[in-house]
Amino acid sequence: MRHASTRTAKRLGLLSGAAALAVTGASLLPQQAQAGPGDFQRGPAPTEQSITAERGPFATAQTTVDGPNFNKGTAYYPTDTSQGTFGAVAISPGFLSPEAVVSWYGPRLASQGFVVLTLETNSGTDQPDDRATQLVNALDFLVQSSSVKNRIDPNRLAVMGHSMGGGGSLKASELRPSLKAAIPLMPWNNDKTWQGDRVPTMIMGAQNDAIASPASHAKPFYDSLTSAPEKAYLELRGEGHMVAISPNVTIAKYSIAWLKRFVDEDVRYEQFLCPAPAPNLQISEYRNTCPTG
Repeated sequence: MRHASTRTAKRLGLLSGAAALAVTGASLLPQQAQAGPGDFQRGPAPTEQSITAERGPFATAQTTVDGPNFNKGTAYYPTDTSQGTFGAVAISPGFLSPEAVVSWYGPRLASQGFVVLTLETNSGTDQPDDRATQLVNALDFLVQSSSVKNRIDPNRLAVMGHSMGGGGSLKASELRPSLKAAIPLMPWNNDKTWQGDRVPTMIMGAQNDAIASPASHAKPFYDSLTSAPEKAYLELRGEGHMVAISPNVTIAKYSIAWLKRFVDEDVRYEQFLCPAPAPNLQISEYRNTCPTG
């Protein structure tokens, strides 16, 4: 009888466990469990050709957005929803620059499997902190209220920006430490200390930048990122401050690799980041911690 009682107790325990699953809902269902390696991979395995191509494997569309806590912008997104949701990236232009100068990133990144919002800032003279607030507000709008919100994983967000927009992306990372990645491009900011920034960050500088020289901006920013779990510094050989406002294969390649590795947790892209690329005709300097430590 004792064995029968034990079996009965076990059956009751299993029933109560099943009831608990029903009560607690989807949070305990397998499809909502904590993501494992590869769960966010989107698209085929990358190659040098695919990551440097003008367009990636996803067809894209775009729509104008006008949020309540930022000016306006354009959302670019993959039309395919069969692979699940995508990470999202908000991008700010620099001082006195319109959205148009960063618009090339929209289809380029979206075709690789991201939802991308390029911003028209409230004012061309907005300072980095203002641009940071707008970047964060834009991401919130994307995931909460935009027409593309159902395409976005709200837990996989990133920021980019050029010049003061790049300085703003550093500040946005400080404001929103849950961000998965940041890519400041030729960043400008009077604040040189980012020890509290805990977001994986790739800073790109331009060797001949006379506006935000690497020695005064990008390199001190990189050195100060002592709390970032991963970081990299890429310096474009022979280029000036405005190199990021028109299509550039090197900027695109390493931006895609960084976003894929840290927003999508896609280790297939580590090959482009670690070991570090050696200086070449496009890159004058590269520093990093390597995604694998």
